[in-house]
Amino acid sequence: MTHWLAISNRTNSDVTITKQIWGVPKRYINAISKTHPGDTLLVYVGQQVIDKDTTLPPAITGCFEITSAVYEDEKPIFTAPPKLGNEVFPLRIRLKTVQVFDPPVEFKPLIPDLTFITNKKMWSGHIRGQAMRAIPEEDFALIMKAAQTPRD
Repeated sequence: MTHWLAISNRTNSDVTITKQIWGVPKRYINAISKTHPGDTLLVYVGQQVIDKDTTLPPAITGCFEITSAVYEDEKPIFTAPPKLGNEVFPLRIRLKTVQVFDPPVEFKPLIPDLTFITNKKMWSGHIRGQAMRAIPEEDFALIMKAAQTPRD
């Protein structure tokens, strides 16, 4: 079993949570093709500026179990960032919710203990430019433990 970190935004994270589907652009076929039913997927969302007084931090919004092989669907359910134009993220996998994190688990406090992030100062380089990446078992366990810890 492989643990995956799916890199998203809050709008598409909501789609993933409600429709239980994860999708990526065709250029990420190599990454999504390595997924298998039974693997887990944690959804990471980047920082989002709401207004001059409100910025939502990078966070993990939920954990899912992958339940299907990769399939292709052109139905537009995801919202593409402006730089991706009309991208529909057609390579998809079906999911089963393990847990939606409410509130989401803040990502930055986890960085010192995450082993897949080797450069703690320039940590976003381990995520940026990817749709998804495998993470080690101990990092998955750390994130799940953080999700179970009471937060304010």
